Order: sequence, then C-alpha cells, then structure tokens
Amino acid sequence: MAGKTVTRADLSEAVYQRVGLSRTESAQLVESVLGEICETLEQGETVKLSSFGSFVVREKGERIGRNPKTGVEVPIEPRRVMVFKPSNVMKARINGDNDSDGE
Repeated sequence: MAGKTVTRADLSEAVYQRVGLSRTESAQLVESVLGEICETLEQGETVKLSSFGSFVVREKGERIGRNPKTGVEVPIEPRRVMVFKPSNVMKARINGDNDSDGE
C-alpha cells in the first residue's frame, strides 16, 4: 500500500490552490512554517500540532551496539533523536474512524 510521497512543492501547491496566495507566497509560507518547526526542535523543544501530533526530541544515552557483520561490540555515542507521536484524531483518521472526537 505504498503511496505517493508529499514534497515541499506539493505542500506549496496545496496552499496555492486552497488559500489563494501566489505560488511564490505559498512556497515562502511553507518554508517559513517548516523552518520554525526545525528551529524549535533544534532547541530541544516539543512541537505539538493539535489534531495532528507532536514532534518530540528525546535524549538517548550511550549504549553498546554490535556490528552485525563482525559481531564486534561498539559504543554508540549519546545523541538526540526526534520522534513523532500522532494524536488520537490522526490515528482515528488513518484507521478510517471518522466519528472519533479524538483529543
């Protein structure tokens, strides 16, 4: 059930079609929103979009990993990772449950 990948250009076109901004303004709006989300996540803050979901930055501690080819243990450095947690509304929409009030 592989679907089409939505790109920045697709998002800009959707804004252009639905909002009525020019194509240039639509592209700038999409870039601005994505840029704001990225900057917020870089600072380690959570981005919560109501009825959509949350982008959360998590700290992962150092751990021991294993090279699957050789079996040699290797330390994996501590790092930050971003996870997406869909809202209950989004989960319901994905599963075709349109009557859900969600969050």
